[in-house]
Amino acid sequence: MLVAKTETALADRRGKYGLDKVQILIYHANMILEPSTRESVSEMLRAHGISPTHQRIEIAQVLFEKRWHPSADQILAAVNVRYAETSKATVYNTLKLFLDKGLVRELIVDPNKVFYDSNTSVHHHFYDVTSGEITDIPAAGVRIDGLPPLPAGMVTDGIDIIVRTRPRL
Repeated sequence: MLVAKTETALADRRGKYGLDKVQILIYHANMILEPSTRESVSEMLRAHGISPTHQRIEIAQVLFEKRWHPSADQILAAVNVRYAETSKATVYNTLKLFLDKGLVRELIVDPNKVFYDSNTSVHHHFYDVTSGEITDIPAAGVRIDGLPPLPAGMVTDGIDIIVRTRPRL
């Protein structure tokens, strides 16, 4: 089932982003996640200078078990399905720590909606304002011809593009 969905998604993205099959496969190879054990998650956290507490491991497993763009509330609900002992404050504090350590990216689609992305490679997003669905756009699918002059003493740290979409009427 996953293979069929992936092949369909590859064909859609090939046409949508003007990428060839090899570029799409390379992009998706970087996004495929192996099932994670508590030990592998603990190792990943330690490698990023994070002490692997029980709750941090549970939150990381929810974030890294699949490619999705969850909100803090979605993460809290997913963690508490398995272990109803994690508070909202713990989830927010852990997400901030993961953000500071470069394990996740924060996607602010509007001032009231923040999502988290475990794919920290360079890429952009479509955001469907009607459904709330967020879809990755390979960086090669976006071209920026130029930027305005930066203020004195500043350098570009990154560019995050969120393309907001809605169904045609």
